[in-house]
Amino acid sequence: MVALALTSVPISLFNLTHKLNVLTLINKPEYFSAADLPKQVLLQMEYYNNGIDVASVFWGLWLFPFGYLVFKSGFLPKVFGVLLMAGCFGYIINFSGGLLFPGYNELGISGLISLPSALGEIGICLWLLIAGVSTKPILQ
Repeated sequence: MVALALTSVPISLFNLTHKLNVLTLINKPEYFSAADLPKQVLLQMEYYNNGIDVASVFWGLWLFPFGYLVFKSGFLPKVFGVLLMAGCFGYIINFSGGLLFPGYNELGISGLISLPSALGEIGICLWLLIAGVSTKPILQ
């Protein structure tokens, strides 16, 4: 689980270079003609979106072991574990759909497929902030 989560960090950090490239293009317009500059900026942003897609694979893959641990722990509601494990498949389906089918991201189904991961991730954060972990005293 940790290896999958940590793999996405260097991918995401390296991917930020595309946003820095956009700043360079805007601050140094002499590199391109005025007609080519918007195209170059959009190309760099498309590269950035592609990098986010690659990182999202690892964002999704780590949810399965995390969801399994939540499900088996007994400290947190099992529904969050199920949502997190389903969210793993949602990330993978959305990545595969975006890669294989043009216009997939504009379909309404992509938002529905990512719903379990959103509910699981946000839900577990709110549960830990509001309700906390149900623990039993060790010494009685």
